[in-house]
Amino acid sequence: MQENLTALQGALNETVANTIRLTQYSHGAGCGCKISPKVLGTILQTKLDQFVDPHLLVGNDTADDAAVYDIGNGVGIISTTDFFMPIVDDPFDFGRIAATNAISDIFAMGGKPIMAVAILGFPIKLLPPEVAQRIVDGGRFACLQAGIALAGGHSIDAPEPIFGLAVTGVINTEKVKKNASAEEGCKLFLTKPLGIGVLTTAEKKGKLKSEHQGLATEVMCQMNLVGSVFAEIEGVTAMTDITGFGLLGHLAEICEGSGLSAVVKFDNIQTLDGVTEYIEKGCVPGGTNRNFDSYGNKIGVMTEEQKAILCDPQTSGGLLIAVRPSAVEQVKAAAEKAGSSLFEIGELLLKRDDGIVITVD
Repeated sequence: MQENLTALQGALNETVANTIRLTQYSHGAGCGCKISPKVLGTILQTKLDQFVDPHLLVGNDTADDAAVYDIGNGVGIISTTDFFMPIVDDPFDFGRIAATNAISDIFAMGGKPIMAVAILGFPIKLLPPEVAQRIVDGGRFACLQAGIALAGGHSIDAPEPIFGLAVTGVINTEKVKKNASAEEGCKLFLTKPLGIGVLTTAEKKGKLKSEHQGLATEVMCQMNLVGSVFAEIEGVTAMTDITGFGLLGHLAEICEGSGLSAVVKFDNIQTLDGVTEYIEKGCVPGGTNRNFDSYGNKIGVMTEEQKAILCDPQTSGGLLIAVRPSAVEQVKAAAEKAGSSLFEIGELLLKRDDGIVITVD
C-alpha cells in the first residue's frame, strides 16, 4: 500500500511540474537575459593590473566564446560557463536548452567537451522541488547527447529560476577558432535559422499559433556538434555561436577582433516559420533594442524588419563560421555529412574608414 501511495505521489508531483509555466516566474528569457554589450563593456573596464599568463591562449579581450589554456604537448583546456532564466515553460526543455547552449561554446571554439557541472538558482518557496528535478534532468539529457557527464554543480535559493552549466573541453592548440583569426575574403555561413527570440516572445505573450508550438524548442535543442568537424578544416578561419547579442552583435565581434568589415546578404538569411508575422504583431523581445543600442552605430542603414531579425537575441543559436573560398565545398560536404544545415549569408571585407563594421544588402 505504501509503495502504491509513494508511486502515486511521485506521479502527481511530476504532473504538477509539467503544468507550471516557468516563463511566468522570470523577467527575462534565455540569452535575452544577457547584459547588453554596451553595459557589459563598462562593467569589464578596470584600472587594476591583470595577471599575464603566457599559457592563456584565449582570454576575455577578444569576446570569444570560452577561455583556452595551453597545458602542453599541443593540448588546450577550454573553460566556459553559461546560464539564464527560463525561455520555455516546460522544466525539462528549459534544462535541456540551457545545457545545450552552454556546451555549444566548446564546439564554437572547435573543441570537444569532456565534463560539465550545473549551476542552479531556484525559488524554493514558490515552486516545488520536482520542477527543479525536471530542469536538472533536462540538463543531464543534453550532457548525455554530448557524450559527457554532468559531474556536479552548485545550487542556491533564488527569486527566479536560473539554470546553466560550467563546461570543460579539450582542443588541439593549433586548431582553436578565435574571433581574431578571420581573414578578408572569407565567406560567412550560418548553421541555424534566426528568429528564436521572436517566437519565444510570441509564446510568452500567448500569441504563438498551434502550428508553431515547439518549433523554437526543436531548434534550440539541436547540438552544435558540427563545430568539432569544422575545426579540422584549415580553411575555417573563425567560428562563434549566435546567442544573446544577435547575429550582427556576434559578427561585429569577429570583424573587430580581426580588423575587418562584413556585408550580410539579407535575402540569404533563413528564419523560423512565422517570424515576420510575429514581428508585425509586436513580438519583438526587449533584447533586440538593447542590442541595437549597443552596436547600431557600427551597422549600415537597415529597415525595421531587418533590425528585428538580425539583432534578435538567439538562445542556443547556430554557428557562424568564416570560410576561405578554397574551403567552401569542403565545409558544405562536412555539414551535409553531419546532418547540419548551412546557409551562406555574406562575406568579410577590408576594414572601412567610416566606422561602419557591417552593411546589410
